[in-house]
Amino acid sequence: MLTAVPALAQGIQAASFAGAAPLAIALGAGGFALLAMTVIRTMLTEGRAARYKAAEQIAGLRALVDEYEALLSGSREVTVLWTDDGAPKLLGQAAAVLPIGRQPESVLNFQSWLANADADRLARLLEDLRVQGHAFAVSLNALDGRLVRANGWVLGGGTAMRLRPAFLQPETEPSLMVAAATGDFASVRAILATLTKPAFARDAQDRLVYANPAYLELARALGKPGTESAPPELLEPARLQQHLRACDSAEVPTSLSLAWGSLGAFELVEFSITGGRAGLLRPIEEQHLNTADDAVAHISGIIDTLATPIAIFNAKRELIQFNQAYVNLWNLRDNFLALGLDERAILDKLRTEGMLPAQVNYHTWRDAHLKAYSRTEPFEDEPWHLPDGRTIKVISAPAGSTGGVIYVFDDITERLKLESTNKAFSNVQRETINSLSEAVAVFGTNGRLTLSNPRLSALWKLPTNELGKNPHIDQIAEASGRAIPADGATIWRDLKRGIIDLNPTRSDQTGRINRSDGRLLDYAITRLPDGQTMMTFLDVTESASYSRVLKERNDALVAADVLKDAFVENVSYELRSPLTNIIGFAEMLATNAGPLNERQSAYVDYIRASSVTLGVLIDNILDLASVDAGIAELRPELLDVHNLVDKARAGLSASFPEISGEKPINLVVDISPDLPAFIADGTRIVQVLYNLLSNAARFSPAGGEIKLTISARGERMLFVIEDEGPGLTDEMKSAILTRLDNTGGGTGRQRGAGLGLAIVKTFVNLHGGTISAERREPRGSKITVNLPRDSSMSAVAE
Repeated sequence: MLTAVPALAQGIQAASFAGAAPLAIALGAGGFALLAMTVIRTMLTEGRAARYKAAEQIAGLRALVDEYEALLSGSREVTVLWTDDGAPKLLGQAAAVLPIGRQPESVLNFQSWLANADADRLARLLEDLRVQGHAFAVSLNALDGRLVRANGWVLGGGTAMRLRPAFLQPETEPSLMVAAATGDFASVRAILATLTKPAFARDAQDRLVYANPAYLELARALGKPGTESAPPELLEPARLQQHLRACDSAEVPTSLSLAWGSLGAFELVEFSITGGRAGLLRPIEEQHLNTADDAVAHISGIIDTLATPIAIFNAKRELIQFNQAYVNLWNLRDNFLALGLDERAILDKLRTEGMLPAQVNYHTWRDAHLKAYSRTEPFEDEPWHLPDGRTIKVISAPAGSTGGVIYVFDDITERLKLESTNKAFSNVQRETINSLSEAVAVFGTNGRLTLSNPRLSALWKLPTNELGKNPHIDQIAEASGRAIPADGATIWRDLKRGIIDLNPTRSDQTGRINRSDGRLLDYAITRLPDGQTMMTFLDVTESASYSRVLKERNDALVAADVLKDAFVENVSYELRSPLTNIIGFAEMLATNAGPLNERQSAYVDYIRASSVTLGVLIDNILDLASVDAGIAELRPELLDVHNLVDKARAGLSASFPEISGEKPINLVVDISPDLPAFIADGTRIVQVLYNLLSNAARFSPAGGEIKLTISARGERMLFVIEDEGPGLTDEMKSAILTRLDNTGGGTGRQRGAGLGLAIVKTFVNLHGGTISAERREPRGSKITVNLPRDSSMSAVAE
């Protein structure tokens, strides 16, 4: 009847759940549909807004591109762009480099307007640019005698090439170009003599063999006099050799930028003639480059010696001076940086190379940076945080009365790291000192307090605001005397001797202070490397009391442990021998003493059952003692679960035999089929099962059912014991590790010695398992043992 009621209740609940399941599913599906519709509508709205915004941005970018294309189309140069689609795009005036009447598309047909050697060279350079990404800058000879400058560079995901006429134009030096083309050295020399610009000629051995008057005048200004037939070299030997090697390896005219202080800047161009080379020094001012005023000219000679990166631009944003530190800062190639280069081109190059700070709108940022040209006072920009991790401080200042800007760049990466590290260290130090349980006080060489923590104020009852004023140690002694009248001032005066002692060989001090208010303080005086003195105080009043209590308890535990060992020894040797005799005589009475009446047989059965129970209790006591001593070991082996149950059942039958018609325990065993391999200590598992089953038997009424269920779950084995006893109270559940089976209450049979579940918990833990207990409704208890399938690893870990 009792077992049928729970089954009926479960059936009713299952039927109710089955009837409500379709409604719950329908409501859930409807709610999910509404939520999905809301999310989809939100996503569609956000998508439309994002498309509108993207369309506006695209329109703005297209307008900006049209504006740049219009600007390039009006310049006296032609730019060719190759993008991902591979089709070249021409911008600018192709007539600037092509002969009259040619179509713009002819620019890419190099053989049609360049000399054969130059056409092949440009084709190779262009192929190297598009395949390898190598930029180039060369001068080329056109078929009509013009000199064309070609620059190629990587532009985002594509490449670009710019073609423009060089400064040697047929209409300005026609005779010289014709003479160079025909190879008439005498004609070249005659024409050089008529030029107002410094010019010269070299023989096949790169020796200067002629210089015109303008060249000799420039040489005399530089302190290098010479004659027309024996002119001096204007370049330093090392730079001259580098330039000559470049000329020898080049098939086209080569150029070099030069600057000589107040004499101005020049571009040196040399080209081949029969039997040697000829060259010109073209003043850069004629290419519309303005030199700075006297102030800038005064410093131009010394900035090259500075390690600080410096660059100077004129009012037209054209580069007129820079030093090697500037080149190294941005890792720019020598053939890119040239006097006269627009700052915007430099910024664009740095952006392409990924050297500028990441900006949402680059052009807005660049325009803000170029406002430096309109400022009249030095200005420090926000630090530039570069993608490579560096931080650059940029200072701009007016270059002079004619306009322009002087930029000074300072790499402050390491300084910021040091400042950040120092600040973080100071904060950590402050927080660490403030969180210490010790009172800390640091005194300078003048005896004044330089650092303290709140614990010092609390421990010595000193006002916090007074400590913040860096008081002298004498003032602290006075304040402590007011807070602790008996001995506060005396203690600090004694401590003062260790603080103001300037002896370089003095040693650190430690000690204990016994204050009049009953507090015990351990103190330490430590000399710091900078000459200051640190003093720490630790309140050890409570710890000293705890130490005494702990010592007393430890002595008591040691004595109890000795008594326990003696008890275990007595149990092992004094109790087991008489018990063996009792069991033997009981067996003899039951089998060899002749016929016994019913009462005598019952008495003999009671003796035998009680002897078995007492033997089990003695074994449990010895096992617990071995565990406490740390000598308990597991012997894992492959086990037969059915055999384990049979052994536990046999022990249970011996402890609870049928006596005088009393109905024995009804043990029901349910073992899942196809159990996996189980590796554990068989002896310990049998003890676990026996103790659990005997504990359940003691709580169950006569004839009550005890159910043992064994199953596998993943890599775990579950042993579940259920009984029909009075059930577990909260107190009984919390006491599962100690004396659960000796707890009062219930009408079951006699209880044991309170060791059953304690030994169970111990052996379960040794196997790496767990044990739990819960109440069954309406009555009874349920204990679950969860063990790993393979306890050999647990045994190794132990």
